[in-house]
Amino acid sequence: MPATILDGNQIAAEIKSEVAGEVKALTTAGRRPGLAVVLAGNNPASEIYVRGKVKSCEELGIYSERHTPGPSVSTRELLQLVGELNRRDEIDGILVQLPLPAQVDSKAVLLAVDPAKDVDGFHPMNVGFLSTQRPGLVPCTPAGVIEILKRSGIAIAGQEAVVVGRSDIVGKPTAMLLINGNATVTVCHSKTRDLPAVCRRADILIAAIGRAGMITREYVKPGSTVIDVGMNKVTDPAEFERFFRGNAKREQAFAKNGSTLIGDVHPEVAEVAGALTPVPGGVGPLTIAMLMANTARAARLRRGPGVDAHAVA
Repeated sequence: MPATILDGNQIAAEIKSEVAGEVKALTTAGRRPGLAVVLAGNNPASEIYVRGKVKSCEELGIYSERHTPGPSVSTRELLQLVGELNRRDEIDGILVQLPLPAQVDSKAVLLAVDPAKDVDGFHPMNVGFLSTQRPGLVPCTPAGVIEILKRSGIAIAGQEAVVVGRSDIVGKPTAMLLINGNATVTVCHSKTRDLPAVCRRADILIAAIGRAGMITREYVKPGSTVIDVGMNKVTDPAEFERFFRGNAKREQAFAKNGSTLIGDVHPEVAEVAGALTPVPGGVGPLTIAMLMANTARAARLRRGPGVDAHAVA
């Protein structure tokens, strides 16, 4: 029996609808949430991502503005811009779109963002809040992974979870959220011995390694839930054949576009897993939905009457 496909688009739409209601209530109370996006340089992929984020803000009633310093921007200039945004009370969230130009000290810029406005959840203070189960802003993609599980009725408590990938942006915070949800968690990486055997223990398998189709059926326990965080572009016809031979819909799209998207999970896993997120249409839509949720949360925590931003859930 093929895996149940977990529809990220539908879950993201549910979350956005809830956020829209929250934004309306905040705006009525005179506290409309505001998001500032910093897009430095000329990265086409980043420009697409930012357009999507700004469009979502418009749809949900969040005030947004874009700051677009040129490709020659210095670290000092970006630090100055972030400092100005930190001081502006009508801005609740600051998102610095990565990657920044090569000459910029990205870590210094991200560290300069006020943790109360860090809607990406990357600041060490928010990482610390997450690891010690204190209220803060959680990275968007990991938060989206948890929402998919919860809203699909998939239990976390007491389950064995394996996270393949240990990045600061996805792997580590996803592991912490699963631990906070009372799962037993193993984090794997390039040095893990007998990776397929470790993955086969998982009731919940999170693939966030950044390698196209790496997780094959031999990595997956029958009936388990597999969450595919990967997003990889396939342009080589031989590689396409290896993943999608016989998939008429994909073949037609590949012939037309010369490329297709695949996650870190091989399509054959659908024959083994109990539930699976697709690529595209799985975790991806949740990332922007959770960014919108974080912006509304930051506004509520920062500007609610008598509310301490770091003391309230």
